[in-house]
Amino acid sequence: MTQEAPHPLTPQDCLVAVMVAVSASDENIRTAELIKIQSAVNNLPVFAGYDDDRLNFVSQTVFDLFEQEDGLAALFGLVRDNLPERLFETAYALACDVAAADGSLAESELRLLEEMRYELNIDRLHASAIERGARARHMTV
Repeated sequence: MTQEAPHPLTPQDCLVAVMVAVSASDENIRTAELIKIQSAVNNLPVFAGYDDDRLNFVSQTVFDLFEQEDGLAALFGLVRDNLPERLFETAYALACDVAAADGSLAESELRLLEEMRYELNIDRLHASAIERGARARHMTV
């Protein structure tokens, strides 16, 4: 992983990484989840100016980390080191949206979200509000 940048991941890369991590956590990346990630990158202001060619690089980084014994801890370390703290809740909200995108939450996704709350120090009340918003956005008739 050779990179010219001072950090291996930009703040936007970190946001993509947590979305990819949630999608990959159940070892089954669904189309709805991929569409949710692409839609977030294409439409949210936090991704303005983001080079979406980096999606493959970031995804591969997450997959490589998941193959290592302490890969999840390493991922959260990268996120904490490269994502401004003011965007931790944004990361959690994006992760919740991806987890909810396919209409069901696997146990592995729930565990990863729980770990993310802990690692990013997301207040429990704030987390509940974020989760409720994701659930509301992804309801079906």
